[in-house]
Amino acid sequence: MSQIKNNEITHTGNSGTSNIVMDASGNVTVANNITASGTCTATGGFVGVSSICARNYITNGDMQIAQRGTSVTAATAVYTNDDDTYCLDRWNLLSDGNDIVDITQNSEVPATGATKSIGLDVETANKKFGILQVIESVDCKSIIGGTASLSFKMKASAVDQWGANSVKAAIISWSSTADSVTSDVVNAWGAEGTRPTLATNWTYENANDSGTTGNFTPTTSWATYTLKNVSIDTSSTTNVAVFIWSDVTGTTAGQFLYITDVQLEAGSDTTDYLRQRYTDEFLRCSRYYWRASSLEANKGIGMAAYKASDDVRCVVPFPTEMRANPTIVSNDTSNSWYVMTGSQDFLDDWVLAFASEQVAVIKNATDAGGTLGQAGYAASETTAASLGFLAEL
Repeated sequence: MSQIKNNEITHTGNSGTSNIVMDASGNVTVANNITASGTCTATGGFVGVSSICARNYITNGDMQIAQRGTSVTAATAVYTNDDDTYCLDRWNLLSDGNDIVDITQNSEVPATGATKSIGLDVETANKKFGILQVIESVDCKSIIGGTASLSFKMKASAVDQWGANSVKAAIISWSSTADSVTSDVVNAWGAEGTRPTLATNWTYENANDSGTTGNFTPTTSWATYTLKNVSIDTSSTTNVAVFIWSDVTGTTAGQFLYITDVQLEAGSDTTDYLRQRYTDEFLRCSRYYWRASSLEANKGIGMAAYKASDDVRCVVPFPTEMRANPTIVSNDTSNSWYVMTGSQDFLDDWVLAFASEQVAVIKNATDAGGTLGQAGYAASETTAASLGFLAEL
């Protein structure tokens, strides 16, 4: 077998540094790009490469999807800013009481990359609050038993209350029945500077309060914060979640905490944020919640027919398979809806008649007034109409 023994290769047109160098351990350093026309096989991992080689386990980490609305407050008709309530898609608001912060899909973003952030606007001073995302069991199996790293971008509108280590982040694990999680992961918020006590079967995976891991100091400028090389090693873990919270009990009403580009990835280090196309992210979100009604009036939601003169049914197909058979979220507002069969039959709301992971059949048997067998389409009458299907964790 022939061998070439050399530790450097230099192109004839390069009179400077060698193009390819191999050390005594077999590590190869290349001065410029590598182009392969065939398959590249690596027995180890990729280190220090762009995030195209990474996978973000977080959905809607850059806050670009807001099907429930771009503003969630105590006065919002359908979705409010109560504790343990979903706001921007896939993000659950947790707070020490209700109406602690208003939620906005905000245009306050870093200079490059992100187009939206979540704005946490303090409404009730001196209370802790945060955001949580629980990852579906089927999607987080590859990091359970391994290591994971978290990164996110953050800034505050003012820092008179958000001082050193005032914002904390944790990777937490659920060690009970897969996907049957307690969504309100906080059992007790605790004193300032002390981690909240988690609900039964939830466990912190990163360092405790006495360590520096997971403790962050926001400023009035955007910065990236990281939590690296966290072992997901709690026995019987079935779900993993990311929890980011304000850990001070002295906050000022009207101040904002902004967060975007939240990324959870496998491995001991973080990479650049992996940004999804809007359509791809929308479909990922729609597995857990899908708003069938538009935020505009007179938008159709599906084909409808009268099962009886006072019972109309509408078939609503989903844009993607939902995580589980969903429940319905529909507001009851006078004449919010109508069925068009040549003339308009106005309805106040819808209830669920049947649902699978692919399609729902909704009905109205309280306001309907039509002819048996008559068919047409259903639509929203006003922008106040809200119809959603919920399969969140």
